[in-house]
Amino acid sequence: MPGQTLENGMAKQKHIIPVRPHDKIELTVESQGSSGDGISKHKGYTLFVPGGIPGDLVFAEVMKITPRFGVTRIIEQRSPSRDRIKAPCPVFTQCGGCKLQDIKYEKQMEFKVGVVKDALKHIGKIESSSIRSVPAEKTYNYRNKGSFAIQKQAGFIRMGFFKQGSHDVISTERCGILHDPINDAKEFIRELLIKHQVSIYDEKKHLGLFRELVIRHSQTTNQLLVGLVTTVGDFSEEFLEELTNKNTCRKLSICGIVQNINSQKTNVILGKETRVLWGQGELNEQLGNLKFQLSLTSFFQVHPEQTIRLLEIIGEWAKDTSGRVLDAFCGIGAISLWLGQSGMRVVGIEELPQAVLDAQASAKKNSIDSCTFIEGKVEEHIRKFKEQDIEIIILDPPRKGCSEWIIKAVSEIRPKKIIYVSCNPSTLARDLARIESYDIKDIAVIDLFPQTQHVETAALLTLNNS
Repeated sequence: MPGQTLENGMAKQKHIIPVRPHDKIELTVESQGSSGDGISKHKGYTLFVPGGIPGDLVFAEVMKITPRFGVTRIIEQRSPSRDRIKAPCPVFTQCGGCKLQDIKYEKQMEFKVGVVKDALKHIGKIESSSIRSVPAEKTYNYRNKGSFAIQKQAGFIRMGFFKQGSHDVISTERCGILHDPINDAKEFIRELLIKHQVSIYDEKKHLGLFRELVIRHSQTTNQLLVGLVTTVGDFSEEFLEELTNKNTCRKLSICGIVQNINSQKTNVILGKETRVLWGQGELNEQLGNLKFQLSLTSFFQVHPEQTIRLLEIIGEWAKDTSGRVLDAFCGIGAISLWLGQSGMRVVGIEELPQAVLDAQASAKKNSIDSCTFIEGKVEEHIRKFKEQDIEIIILDPPRKGCSEWIIKAVSEIRPKKIIYVSCNPSTLARDLARIESYDIKDIAVIDLFPQTQHVETAALLTLNNS
């Protein structure tokens, strides 16, 4: 029969792809994928529409096809979605940093909650209708850290963010989601790089000195820490003299300038060695009444106001705890210290040595003696707590989620509560499905990344009676 093949004696219908590369078709964008790209169905075939949002009617060209889906390029917006707004950023359509600036903010939150629900349902096989959203009051000028790629093209220095799906830098003077002092300092340094003809790193040839610029800023302490990421080498005395001018540093609120050395052929931004060029090697930050010490390499959430709301939710879930709390992947100890300020006994585990030093310094700075921090991998230490009085385990892993070893160890410890904080809905759903004998009591989507497709979720699990 036409259109069929025989395999193991069974007739199977061939899946016919209804489009070819360079076909031009009219599409209605029906939904959005977790990447933020629009999704359309054409004769039953899934087509991704980058730049499209639900409700758009577009004329598009098919750029790529696979057996399961295709990718298109918008040629013309024929009828925009009623949820579409004008993005304020002049390089929005080119830059890969923000994907949702052209969508009303309330629809951004609906999208993020939908991504979590979809991951729980299809990956974790978990039906969860009661997901609450915690939108941000501050949706621009919120980000306290900027990492800027840098390239020299045709004699010009381009500093900004990578174009989506490429390693071409989209240069911009100001990024609207960053604190303004970060933008100011970045432009000052760009001018110095040009003036002093500093050698710019070429990732294809693996030659050149200056690789990346990383800047942290605190609005509460008004301190700014500058990180110059380089290969092995030194800056000229003239460049350093102008960079560390006291009047300029005071004007820009710079408290310290450090050089981070990364000589590897890698996409990872920061290397292992950091040395102070001027001032102090860390930044003082504050969340609520808590004071923190942050080094350039230590992880800290980028939206301070929303971080406080996340910590308040965790504090509410953990209140009335008499036993100990184990904070796995504790970083610089933000969650540990937030709970510790009310007297809870917390043990934090963190792999990065500098983050542990920062956590210990912050504990001392806040006169909190109920928190202790262990350096090492969670896998190496978590089993030690099997026979101890652990009432709550907090899991806040990187994007890849928790290993099966960690999930098994948590199940053996059997805490009364598990609090799982995740920046990746897919691995969150996978891991929640792995955790047996626990019921999901609450899930909150806290928007730490307005205008972007990134999603932060916190889930509370309690040990069930069975």
